[in-house]
Amino acid sequence: MTGDVVPAFDEVVHAPARLRIAGVLRRGTELEFAVLRDTLGLTDTSLSKHLRVLTDAGYVSVRKERSPARADARRLTWVTLTPDGRRAVEAHLAALAEIARG
Repeated sequence: MTGDVVPAFDEVVHAPARLRIAGVLRRGTELEFAVLRDTLGLTDTSLSKHLRVLTDAGYVSVRKERSPARADARRLTWVTLTPDGRRAVEAHLAALAEIARG
């Protein structure tokens, strides 16, 4: 976190599963759905639900592409934090740090 982050508690990010999703995504640029699911130990349904909330808030971007390793029509789903999502996560973490400091 940089010093110019203004702490702001964010109800969208705060839900435990969404906070964990954001925490993993803030480490890198883009993750495939299955990697994110397995890393967090979530079900497909649960991860999809939380990604929808984050996407609706403009915090996550989801793109789909055909897998060159597959003969069928199934596609890979790639997930990344948007710039707004990154700002929201950093501000939320700063707010949590303030709360922890008392």
